[in-house]
Amino acid sequence: MKNLIARFLIVAAMLLASIAYGDNFDALQQNQYYSVIYLTPLGGLTSAGISINNTGLVAGYSYLPDNGSMHGMLWQNTVPFEIGTFGGLNSAVLWPVKNNKGLIVGVAETDMADPYGENWSCSAFFPTITNNQCLGFILKNGVMNPLPTLGGNNGFASGANNRNQIVGWAENTTVDALCTPPQRFQFQAVIWGPNQDQIQELPPYPGDSAGAATAINDNGQVVGISGICDQAVGRFSAIHAVVWEKGKVTSLGNFGWLAWNTPTSINQQGDIVGFADVPGATLGGFRPNAFIRAKKDEVMQHIPLLAGNTRNLAYSINDHGQVVGQSYGGGISSRAFLWQNGVSVDLNTLTPPGSLPLVFANDINDRGEITGQAYDATTGELVPFLAIPPVGGFEAALSVSKLEGRESPKINLPEKILKQLLRRVSGGAELE
Repeated sequence: MKNLIARFLIVAAMLLASIAYGDNFDALQQNQYYSVIYLTPLGGLTSAGISINNTGLVAGYSYLPDNGSMHGMLWQNTVPFEIGTFGGLNSAVLWPVKNNKGLIVGVAETDMADPYGENWSCSAFFPTITNNQCLGFILKNGVMNPLPTLGGNNGFASGANNRNQIVGWAENTTVDALCTPPQRFQFQAVIWGPNQDQIQELPPYPGDSAGAATAINDNGQVVGISGICDQAVGRFSAIHAVVWEKGKVTSLGNFGWLAWNTPTSINQQGDIVGFADVPGATLGGFRPNAFIRAKKDEVMQHIPLLAGNTRNLAYSINDHGQVVGQSYGGGISSRAFLWQNGVSVDLNTLTPPGSLPLVFANDINDRGEITGQAYDATTGELVPFLAIPPVGGFEAALSVSKLEGRESPKINLPEKILKQLLRRVSGGAELE
């Protein structure tokens, strides 16, 4: 009821303003759009904003001009800063980090070839497969350091909280027959920190042999996946979506299919979002639907698709319960969405007319600021963006959008670009 009253008041205010301001109403409307800023890349064709904290620090990645390698990026007040590697070609921030104290985590390649020719998890995200060892990193106060493994050659850092705890997954030295070649060694979910070089292994769900942690909140609740070794990128490594809390691992449920059950973000209230395969997928096929699992009811629920789409993925949730992600399929190209109070909205309908199409939104902070990726059809570039809500917030922008009768723009996204967008979450699996 409160939301309905608030929405009515916003609409009423806008109508009164149209009478009071007359010809200046267009300017007033402009102030009710999300402002979109395109962030400076490194010169390649593909870049993305992946993480944004409550201070507005954006992190992500950018292809270099050769388009065969990529480096992690920071944008502080839109000013770009390049993150290096450990001697290899590639590095990146690949998940919403959720640390508000300037700590950044991600993955970076070393200059050492993996002695067993493994691709490791990084291969799904980097533009080229080098077969070099890949390690999780922590970047703090401008200093980048590698994170330890469980004795194996590779690791992956995904998120961090404000207690200097970092989560991800790391290889051990156990040869696992359930690994899909060239993957050879088992890996487990881990927490690094809060002390330097401290690493804690998290147990997989009973009956599973491998796991990975994707996000952590300040209460120490960790979400991630559990399953078998497989290819070390989702699929059957994600038979179960799980939460680790107080030493106990619990299944979050599923939509009836035992693959790609992947939580991506958890807020301070314990609300969890992600994506999960839905019935009808072939064995290991990628057929995702976004989910939210609110702490208050602890039931995995579908997040509605945008009209015309058949698939969606949720990537992040803030402490106000706003969710952002990606909607695609059904002959309609990829679109960024924002979900709030049961309603999914195409973010492109809330931005100024003429803005570049926003193809996915990957993170949202508690101020409602969003980062992700846009598509420039003129140049063929995928560019990082920062979207800042108007003074009236999401509700004001939505009201103006409805008053104008705005519809989702047609996004002419080439099929190969869509596959590239989804490869980072599907590991190259067949899209269904």
